[in-house]
Amino acid sequence: MAPARIALVTGAGSGIGRAVAVGLMRAGYAVALVGRRASALEETVAEAGPTPGAALVLPADVTQPDAVRDVFARTRVAYGRLDVLFNNAGVTAPAVPLEDVSFDQWQQVVGVNLTGVFLCTQEAFRIMKAQVPRGGRIINNGSIAAHVPRPHAAPYAATKHAVTGLTRATALDGRAFNIACGQIDIGNAATDMARGYAHGVLQPNGTTAVEPLLDLSHVVDAVMFMAGLPVEANVPFITVMATGMPYLGRG
Repeated sequence: MAPARIALVTGAGSGIGRAVAVGLMRAGYAVALVGRRASALEETVAEAGPTPGAALVLPADVTQPDAVRDVFARTRVAYGRLDVLFNNAGVTAPAVPLEDVSFDQWQQVVGVNLTGVFLCTQEAFRIMKAQVPRGGRIINNGSIAAHVPRPHAAPYAATKHAVTGLTRATALDGRAFNIACGQIDIGNAATDMARGYAHGVLQPNGTTAVEPLLDLSHVVDAVMFMAGLPVEANVPFITVMATGMPYLGRG
């Protein structure tokens, strides 16, 4: 018997992507796990342990159109449809003054954080428009940086602001086809990327301050809530953050 729900998660080899992929599998989803390194994706599957949901490991670079097309084609062949896409893959550039960001660093962040989301969304649309029943859900991982930047983070903030525009355009263009699109903006989740905040991070006034972290389980719960909605309902934007982090009033 085919699994009830099919999901594809990018950046599934670590951090938020790994945690969400594990949560989906444990909830019974069949999950296509996408990331650069097969070994990291296999570790995600192992972390999930025995689950009611199946796993499909698909190493790929989401900045490459041919690789993205292959990932979605293989998912469709394996499972016949796609119900949920979690566009999660993301990278940062070194925290340096704006004028010191190299062109290659800028291009890498734009490629993964924005172009990758666009390419995956295109392929999801093609599947979701053609399948029966038609439609599905796309969840984009934005960030607090989609609202307000940190110092020395121009590439990341620019791409995350752009993801917000893409989320809105996707929701609009998908409306007629039962494709819902929403964005989760996460603040200070306890991943390897953010663990340094607990020891001090640069603030807009030039000082360094310790910031609280948010347990990843709360992020998983929020994504699972969004993923579990029927396509007739949508959460366009949701923010999940550590209560004490400097966001409201930041800067």
